[in-house]
Amino acid sequence: MNDQRQFYVPPGGPPQGIAPSRDIYGIMGEANIFRMCADFYAEIETSSIRHLFPEDLPEASKKIAAFFVGLLGGPALYHERYGEPMMRARHLKFPIDEAARREWLRCFNQVLADAPARYRFPAEHLPGFIRFLDEFSKWMVNRGPGPTNA
Repeated sequence: MNDQRQFYVPPGGPPQGIAPSRDIYGIMGEANIFRMCADFYAEIETSSIRHLFPEDLPEASKKIAAFFVGLLGGPALYHERYGEPMMRARHLKFPIDEAARREWLRCFNQVLADAPARYRFPAEHLPGFIRFLDEFSKWMVNRGPGPTNA
């Protein structure tokens, strides 16, 4: 079967030079990153984008947590368990438009509001992490305005 859909490609290409500090892992630790991601997926549970996520959200949260562990300076858990991240390619099967991206960010921002107290997220690195989430999520958008987008 030939997939004839044309996907929207955000202008500017993949984000460059916005990675969050790799010192975050040393302060938070793996368990706190996993707890933060579980709480994020609990926010997703009641969001307007719930339908874009797997049925088993607690299990799915472990996947994003593994990605963040490596990104934030810990071991490459995502690579070890799931292979290369290739996040845009992995997300193409989900219809992600700007509204969905903004809802995803809203859910994450809810969790990050008290992240220093709840997860030992270093407050000085929070703005950089939020900037990363904003820029990285733009690259996940695959549906834009116009008639050629499925």
